[in-house]
Amino acid sequence: MKGSVLIIDDEPSICASLEFALENDYQVWSATDPTDAYTVLKEEKIDLCLVDLRIGKENGIEVLEKIKAFDPNTACIMITAHGTISSSVEALQKGAYSYLTKPLNMDELMAVIARAFQYLNLNEKVNYLTGELEKKYTREGFLARSEAMNKVFKLIEKVKQVNTNVLITGESGTGKELVARSLHFSGGRQQEHFEVVNCAAIPEQLLESELFGYEKGAFTGAVQAKAGKFEAAHKGTIFLDEIGDMPLNVQVKLLRVLQRKEITRLGSNRTLSLDVRVIAATNKNLKEEVQEGRFREDLYFRLNVIQIHLPPLRERMDDMILLASHFIHTINKELGIKIKGLTKQAENKLKLYSFPGNIRELRNIIESSMVIADGEYIDVEDLPETVESGQQTGLEKNISSDSKTLLTLKEVEKEQIKQALDYYNWHRKQTAEILGISERGLRDKIKLYELSP
Repeated sequence: MKGSVLIIDDEPSICASLEFALENDYQVWSATDPTDAYTVLKEEKIDLCLVDLRIGKENGIEVLEKIKAFDPNTACIMITAHGTISSSVEALQKGAYSYLTKPLNMDELMAVIARAFQYLNLNEKVNYLTGELEKKYTREGFLARSEAMNKVFKLIEKVKQVNTNVLITGESGTGKELVARSLHFSGGRQQEHFEVVNCAAIPEQLLESELFGYEKGAFTGAVQAKAGKFEAAHKGTIFLDEIGDMPLNVQVKLLRVLQRKEITRLGSNRTLSLDVRVIAATNKNLKEEVQEGRFREDLYFRLNVIQIHLPPLRERMDDMILLASHFIHTINKELGIKIKGLTKQAENKLKLYSFPGNIRELRNIIESSMVIADGEYIDVEDLPETVESGQQTGLEKNISSDSKTLLTLKEVEKEQIKQALDYYNWHRKQTAEILGISERGLRDKIKLYELSP
C-alpha cells in the first residue's frame, strides 16, 4: 500500500508540480489553505505533510502544531523561500522531521521523503514492539483464571502507579519476576530502565559493586569506573530477586540507600541522588530469617510496604491446563513439531501431581513429553517418571510402604473420595471430574459413606 502525502502550499502551481512528481510513488492530496488541509486530515490517514512556512497569512509553524495535534505520528517536512536558522530550529523543536528551502531540489526532496517513510516504518515497529512488551507484562501476559490469581491481579492494579516498595513472595517457579515486570511495564515508569539483580547468583564480594558501582582503582581489577544497577535504574525500577540471600553486610548498605535515596560508588566520596522504585522477591520466609538473625528487621520493614504473595501451582490447579496448552503452542513453534494437546488421561494424571517446581517445572514436563510423544497428543506414558512416582496433590497412596494391612476396596474408595473432596474444598464438579465419575454418582457416594466437610 502506497504511503500518503498531503501538500500544503498557497501557490497552486507548486501544489500541482509536487503532485505530478509524487503521484507515481505515493497517494497525494494538496490544499492551498489550512482549512482545506484540516478537512483532508480529518477524512484521510495522512502519513506525511509538506508544509510551506508561509501559507497566505497563516504561519506554517502553527499549521505544523495543529497537524501534530491531529496525529502525533504524522511526519512533517517544512518548505519555504524565506528560511532562517531560527525558523528551522523552531520547526524542528515543534516536531518537524526535516526542513527544506525553495527552490526545491527534487532529488533532495525525494530522498528526504523516502527517509521520512523509513523513519515512520521504524517508528511503527518500535511502537508495536513496545505495545507487545507492555501487553506481555500486564494482565494479558498472565495465563490464569483462578480466584487466587485474580487477587494478585487486583493488587497489581492498585499499586502499579505508585512508587511504594513491593515485596513479592512465593515458591521458586511461581512467576515472581513476571509480576515485577508487570508492575514496571504497566506503571508510570514503563519508559525507564528495569534492572534485575539476582542476589543469590552473584558472589558476595561482587554484589556490592554490582548494586552500587565503583570508581577506577577502587579495587584490584577496577581499570575503569562503572555505574551500578541502582544508578542504571534511576527514574525506573530495580528488581532485587532472591533478596533473602543477600549478605548482612550488603543489607546494611542497601538499607542506607533506601533511607537516604542516594548511593555512593565504591572508591568515591561523592553521593548520587536516586529516584528508583524498589521491588524485591524471595522464596524464603523473611520473618523467620529475621528471627534467626539472617535478615535485618529494619530492612524487612523497608521492603515489605506492600506484599504480593504468589500461590504455588498446586493451589491454582484451575490454571494448570491453561498453562499447559500455552506451553504446547509455544514449544511447537520453538521445536517445529505439531502436538495438538493432552489426552484426558494425561490431564487427569497432571492434576494429581503437586508440581514442587511450579510453573517452571510444568513447562519442562510439557517439553519433555512433547519430544517423547509418538502421536498427536501427549498421553500418560509420555509423561516423565517424576509425575508418575512423585508427590501427589492430596490423593496420597492408600497403602503405606511399611504397612502389612491391606484395605478393603470400599475403604480405599471412601478414603480416596474424602481426600479428593477435601483437596478441592468440596467442589463437587471438580472432584467428580478428577475421580472420573458423574456428579450424581459422587453425591450417591457421599451419602453412602456418610461423608461431610
